[in-house]
Amino acid sequence: MKDTLVNIGLINPKSPTNVGAVMRAAGCYQADGVLYTGERYSKAAKFNTDTKAVNKTIPLQGVDSLIAHIEPEVKIICVDLIEGAIPLPQYNHPNKALYIFGPEDGTISQEIIDRADAAVYVPTTGCMNLAATVNVVLYDRLSKKGRVDAGDELIKKSRDTNNKVKVKL
Repeated sequence: MKDTLVNIGLINPKSPTNVGAVMRAAGCYQADGVLYTGERYSKAAKFNTDTKAVNKTIPLQGVDSLIAHIEPEVKIICVDLIEGAIPLPQYNHPNKALYIFGPEDGTISQEIIDRADAAVYVPTTGCMNLAATVNVVLYDRLSKKGRVDAGDELIKKSRDTNNKVKVKL
């Protein structure tokens, strides 16, 4: 059994651009899956902007409820500007987590917040968009868990094919 599990839950996302960017973040930061609720994304899915085709390796699945069938060892983490939430720099991520993000034009329901194991927020002035928030949270998790690969081989494997520049000091 895997010792870590990272799933992203999106509540009724409205923008296929944001969902595509979330999928790209999931691939970059080694998430296991992305779940979403609501009808808006399904109607706009033909405009998907998952430019790295991450959906071929990381599942993107529409569900009726993000928390109905969650395994007991998976912690529910709500990420939004919620009064009383923990600032992300102070948060210690669990090994197995479902990170739930509210819609671009709303928030996470009180019912889900009440079921959550934690609520965190990114301490910014003003709110970030959905995909930017997912990127920041996943990067924070990866960096704090000490699982960040580094070095030229990672750079060569990850960069765009048109990028061949090197640092010469």
